[in-house]
Amino acid sequence: MSDKSTKRLCLAAMAAALVCISTLFFKVPIPLGYAHLGNGFILFGCSLLGGPYGIFIGGFGSAMADLLGGYSEWIIPTLIIKGTMGYAIGKIANPTGEVFHLFTIRTFIASAVGIAVMVVGYFLGGMLLSGSLAAGIAQLPGLVSEGIVGIILFYIMGAAFNRVHIYHYI
Repeated sequence: MSDKSTKRLCLAAMAAALVCISTLFFKVPIPLGYAHLGNGFILFGCSLLGGPYGIFIGGFGSAMADLLGGYSEWIIPTLIIKGTMGYAIGKIANPTGEVFHLFTIRTFIASAVGIAVMVVGYFLGGMLLSGSLAAGIAQLPGLVSEGIVGIILFYIMGAAFNRVHIYHYI
């Protein structure tokens, strides 16, 4: 394993840990679960490192938060939904996996697609787990709000990291 891939693997693990922590400790209750800041870290980590790392960052980081937070019924759906979200974000925002500038139309599209994957995934998951279309629909405003907050957090973090030229160290 090269130094570059070792560094990226370590960054992906740190990003997954940040996703887990920001999901666990910054919660706002919504029907069938909670809204959190973890999506901002998913967007940031996946955009920075690319698609394959995105599966781990989004899926594992979020599933660990469900495990540690007492939402065990959501572990597998979260692993699938957030893993897919992370892969889509990384593949669209950073298809080559090389370091780049975060403020592009590509990252905005990736953010919108990633949040759409999350909203649709949890709508369907909530509907299936609860057995009720109404329960799935009741989640939508909270999920959309959570996604918007995640995008805002992503761009705030991107601006801060851009200011310190983080790209030189990855």
